[in-house]
Amino acid sequence: MSEEARLREEICRHGRSLFERGLTGGASGNISARCPDGGLLVTPTGASLGRLDPDRLSRFDAAGRLVAGDAPTKEMPLHGAFYGTRGERTGAVVHLHATHSVALSLLPGGDPDNLLPPLTAYSVMRLGKVKLLPYFRPGDPAMGDAVRSLGGRRSAVLLANHGPVVAGKDLEAAVCAIEELEETARLALLTRGANPIGLTDTQVRDLVSTFGIEWDD
Repeated sequence: MSEEARLREEICRHGRSLFERGLTGGASGNISARCPDGGLLVTPTGASLGRLDPDRLSRFDAAGRLVAGDAPTKEMPLHGAFYGTRGERTGAVVHLHATHSVALSLLPGGDPDNLLPPLTAYSVMRLGKVKLLPYFRPGDPAMGDAVRSLGGRRSAVLLANHGPVVAGKDLEAAVCAIEELEETARLALLTRGANPIGLTDTQVRDLVSTFGIEWDD
């Protein structure tokens, strides 16, 4: 099996797992991953992540032209912005409509520059700071502009009233990170108003320096 064929199967396997665990429903959510030749494989528009066909994934060449497969997700501007601004640090992008993450984006009072509270070490290690971006109509190219305005400094954002988007060095890393985002959002909602004891600034800084985490001030 070629490397691209394995990547096609991996996208479908992760998509099915995310769907079956209720992390995105219906035909929501999308995944992209960089191919060995610099092109992209992308989940098609209107496709359920639980029922992806590896042969029908949208295939882009290294110049960004659709060369095979079905029409891609309407969120391509969002994916393209991460690849364009983060370069070799991004080998895959995952976007879900995960319930707890969306719920957290609806609540007032959070820090839009760092919406996810540092409740656990792994949320800091896998995500860094999570930026809350405003609401955009699905497929609006302005979503890509908003990500590009971050200058590649964030690997994870939360679209208000929409859902999380995470870029990773490869598909496995991106999936693990977005799962961590959703779980931390769930913890934040469960402990909201109960004065939970999260990580201190000193503990966060220790994680940042020990693991080389992107953490801009």
